[in-house]
Amino acid sequence: MLMAAVTALLFGPLLTGLVVYLLPSRRLRDIGPVVLAIGLLGPLWHLGTEVVGAGPLVLALGGHFAPLGIELHVDGLALAMLWLTGIVALAVNVYVSASLPVDAHFPATGFRALWLILWSGLNALFMAADLFNIYVMLELTALAAVSLVVVSRGPEAVSAATRYFLFALAGSLFYLLGVALVYGQTGLLSLRVLETSSWGGPVSLLALGLMTGGLAMKAALFPVHAWLPRAHAVAPSAASAALSALVAMAGAYLIIRLWLGPFAGHWPQALAQGMAALGTAGIVYGSIQALRQSRLKLVIAYSTVAQLGYLLLIFPIASLLAWQGVVYHALSHGLAKAAFFLAAGNIIHLLGNDRLTSLSRRDHRLAGSVMVMALSGISLSGLPPSGGFLGKWWLINAALESGQWWWALAAAAGGLLAAAYVFRVLRHALAEPHPDAARDAPIADNLPRRMFWPPMLLALGAVALGFAGQLLSPVIRIGLPTGVGG
Repeated sequence: MLMAAVTALLFGPLLTGLVVYLLPSRRLRDIGPVVLAIGLLGPLWHLGTEVVGAGPLVLALGGHFAPLGIELHVDGLALAMLWLTGIVALAVNVYVSASLPVDAHFPATGFRALWLILWSGLNALFMAADLFNIYVMLELTALAAVSLVVVSRGPEAVSAATRYFLFALAGSLFYLLGVALVYGQTGLLSLRVLETSSWGGPVSLLALGLMTGGLAMKAALFPVHAWLPRAHAVAPSAASAALSALVAMAGAYLIIRLWLGPFAGHWPQALAQGMAALGTAGIVYGSIQALRQSRLKLVIAYSTVAQLGYLLLIFPIASLLAWQGVVYHALSHGLAKAAFFLAAGNIIHLLGNDRLTSLSRRDHRLAGSVMVMALSGISLSGLPPSGGFLGKWWLINAALESGQWWWALAAAAGGLLAAAYVFRVLRHALAEPHPDAARDAPIADNLPRRMFWPPMLLALGAVALGFAGQLLSPVIRIGLPTGVGG
């Protein structure tokens, strides 16, 4: 039963993508991905009960365990990311099926097939337990994600997708070179076996640096983030939601896995401080750039660069409380950012553009999307009682308990900066109509309800996480990596 649940998560979206691409019936193509997303909540629930009841799961494909066989690993962190992926996938599938009557030119069949392939790749990536299979899944997700950017067509989309592809290709080469160094030194690829083996030295530090650099390019971490704003500016909003909430998060997830797992103890504290300093620079840079943008999707894109910087603050602290804060921040960010992008998609469907000045039209049809952005902004800014507040609270307390008050200050300052760019967006929405906004002719009479509820429920979920800390914190602590202290 357990292996059946894992098989459904790995191959369900992939096979559905193939079927959707070949189906002649448009109605079946609309319903299929939504039914799949609802159906996969069952395997996710079963997997969760097994992890909570029995602890971290190690599943050997074909019955052969590492180092000879391929293993899958599901602990509290992997389970949290799988649930985030499943929830965002359900929202994206419902949103896409609802948006077709509004945007008849949207290449829905190709988008669905690519998105479902990406979904399978992400599920496999979060469960992968060896360095080479992580590489394979990184390539699968990168190719699907790049294609989702270019699916909107046009020269700008091709240019943005090409830049993204070059960054992803360079990141893959750096990562693979690091894997080669690890294998050459140890003859091992399994994360579990490496974590319990005696190895290290300058080669391991070089391998960690190469792999971190490669994954940072895929995660759009500062300062190797240049592909992300342009990609988000031209990609369909549903694709932007997946790229920001899941694809970029996957790269940061792997960096945390490597640093606190098989490479724990291989890096000096000064290097950990340097990583946190890069994260702080990303928080400040991304927030300042978000404050300068005149287009809504670019504000959200630079916000992603800023919010991912928080994840790097765990390395110099590496305590249980910091672990809870970082994982909770990742979950709340994923829900809030997906909601923000889908709300931006609704605004673009109504107005034909995402200029901030257009938000001041005093159009009642924008009210629901503005409310979604306000709720998402509460979590992104770390305001109570949201999940973003709880994650930042835990992270700040962890920094203070470790005597590193400067990282607590960085997290608090990042929250204030996030509030600044969120309130700037809301100020435009509540301001007197701008002359340019008055000339904007709406291109849609109304939006289907199914386009409103997915982002609204995601935003409410990001806020509701603030009330679930006592329930979820024991789950995300299951199977703590060796680099996390008590």
